[in-house]
Amino acid sequence: MAWPDGRTTTAIPGQDWLEAARQAAVIIPTGCLGGSCGACEIEVNGRVVRACVATVPSSPSGRLTVSLASDPHW
Repeated sequence: MAWPDGRTTTAIPGQDWLEAARQAAVIIPTGCLGGSCGACEIEVNGRVVRACVATVPSSPSGRLTVSLASDPHW
């Protein structure tokens, strides 16, 4: 998995995104931790997910690229 800072790590499919980020020393902003506020949105291979309620998917290529969302209201 490739993180925005250029670091690469591995994660187990089904692992919580926030835990995978913590293990990689990447901070994903959070708000409600229930998926409704959108503060934790990340983009994974071009698809937006809410990290607090989503898990790391399996990838046929074995590679996931993560981008952090930028919201001027948070």
